[in-house]
Amino acid sequence: MARNLPIVWLINALALLALPYLVPSVQVESFYTALVAALLLGLVNTLIRPLIVLLTLPVTVLTLGLFIFVINGLLFWFVASFVKGFSVAGFWSAFFGAIVYALISWAASALVFGPPRVVVVRHDEHRG
Repeated sequence: MARNLPIVWLINALALLALPYLVPSVQVESFYTALVAALLLGLVNTLIRPLIVLLTLPVTVLTLGLFIFVINGLLFWFVASFVKGFSVAGFWSAFFGAIVYALISWAASALVFGPPRVVVVRHDEHRG
């Protein structure tokens, strides 16, 4: 999986570049900006998001998991506040931008890498 990280990073940057065409209130100035934003989004989602999800678990359970979308939108907005050339107009723009970004990234990754491989391991018990 580590050898695929540069490809996933590139896919996520391209997804960010495509995002303003679908969500006009999200703007990305250049490919370099998209690369930096994709890297920071990856780091934030890897390091900060699990802690926030854990701390907000009661709210997430009460909303049947829908609060995860709010967390994703807030983190998307948070990253946009740090990257020059990557702007999000407000919370709802970040909310829908994060959803569309995830869908574009997922679809592009599925096209590049194909369907996930599932391995089934069977243990046959011999009764005797």
